Amino acid sequence: MSSIDSARPAAAQRIDFYNKQGNKVYVRSTQGRYNSLRWAMVWLTQLIFYGLCWLPWQGRQAVLFDIVERKFYLFGLVLWPQDAIYLAFLLMLAAFGLFLFTAVAGRVFCGFACPQTVYTAMFMWIEEKTEGSRLARIRLDQAPWHAGKITRKGAKYLLWVALASVTGFTFVGYFTPIKTLAHNLANFSLGPWEGFWLLFYAMFTYLQAGVLREQVCKHMCPYSRFQGAMFDADTVTVTYDAARGEPRGARHAKAQPNTQVQAQAQTQAAPRGDCVDCGICVQVCPAGIDIRQGLQYECIGCGLCVDACNTVMDKVGYARGLIRYGSERMLAGQRWAGSLKRPRIAVYSGLMLALLVGASVMLSQRVPLRVDVIRDRGALMRETDEGAIENIYTLEIHNLAEQPRRFDIAVAGLPGIRQQGALSVTVPAGSSSPLPVTVQVPGDGELHGTRQLEFHITASDDRHISVTQGSSFILP
Repeated sequence: MSSIDSARPAAAQRIDFYNKQGNKVYVRSTQGRYNSLRWAMVWLTQLIFYGLCWLPWQGRQAVLFDIVERKFYLFGLVLWPQDAIYLAFLLMLAAFGLFLFTAVAGRVFCGFACPQTVYTAMFMWIEEKTEGSRLARIRLDQAPWHAGKITRKGAKYLLWVALASVTGFTFVGYFTPIKTLAHNLANFSLGPWEGFWLLFYAMFTYLQAGVLREQVCKHMCPYSRFQGAMFDADTVTVTYDAARGEPRGARHAKAQPNTQVQAQAQTQAAPRGDCVDCGICVQVCPAGIDIRQGLQYECIGCGLCVDACNTVMDKVGYARGLIRYGSERMLAGQRWAGSLKRPRIAVYSGLMLALLVGASVMLSQRVPLRVDVIRDRGALMRETDEGAIENIYTLEIHNLAEQPRRFDIAVAGLPGIRQQGALSVTVPAGSSSPLPVTVQVPGDGELHGTRQLEFHITASDDRHISVTQGSSFILP
């Protein structure tokens, strides 16, 4: 707070929680290992996102979350609402994976794989190509409106809208068959829900990646707020080596780096660190922070400041690594491998392995058949003219496979039990069929009250696909 603000009355003082600098962040482009890795992740994630929905698989879309039909297609696997347990496995696996990555390497997910980071990088690339470098963009924003400025700004916004629209269209294409969606869009016959969600996600992408950008990571993302609870002295983060870099200051390009020998030899003049105070590490930061001020929750761990600082160190002839990925103990001399020998790393890894094994076992034992047995509540039991006792049931047979299948029905569990009516039924692919079944038991037996019976439903073409479902039989 400035001296002017401190002189104001308490009621008149303004506290700005949104942006302390109050300035737009103009990001400078840089080259290096982490920038290349970042763009490799952009290409990888977007090739999967934009391309996977167009991949055919056995006459249908390979990945489709068909909410209308209540079926999720994942290549050869078809999941139904009853298979929500696998979604729970996936969410828990993602959560523990995020905890593990954070404990090992901080916000590395945010810096390289988070959709906010990926799309912000794409939007910023368009901005740089249309408006120029960092200095050119600053001058363009400060200049009055003229034909060149309108052209450059208009081209940028047009390309942003195009990219956001393609992103929204692709996202909706995972819930509505994308070829059908493209046909309806070309013929201006989109349904109300498809049209709404397409516009919603397009506007959401434009707003998040084009307008808000770093403000999402700073003020809207909850991950930045609780990440500190998962950090410790062994967590690898983007770190400024203050012992080597301070005191910072400009110097001649041929000046020697700050070494212990030089520091000890300087008895009269104050030693100077390796940081030349060029400020490029701040200019390349997507969040607009100064990493030299220490670890900050706004830092997304993208490593662009590492690339920028290494480039400067190469130019002035100093050793790389003034800004680098490291932990507190690594700065003190510990090797990186030692940071992995922690209880939390073992716990997170063990939980992830257990989830993977559990989900794999459940998938391997999953039977593409479900059966619901519903007793006729209108008549608990009935005695026939021959003296037999009968109960009436309805079997809801769900064929979860992608081909029609014939199922055989058998009943067991009581002496003399027999089934009246159809002994088999054909169920279309990915659908269910109700089958009324009447079960009789001789009335001259010694059994009374409520007894248990079992229905056995088995696929005619594959005897391994079988389900046994129990129910109750009412006797006098």
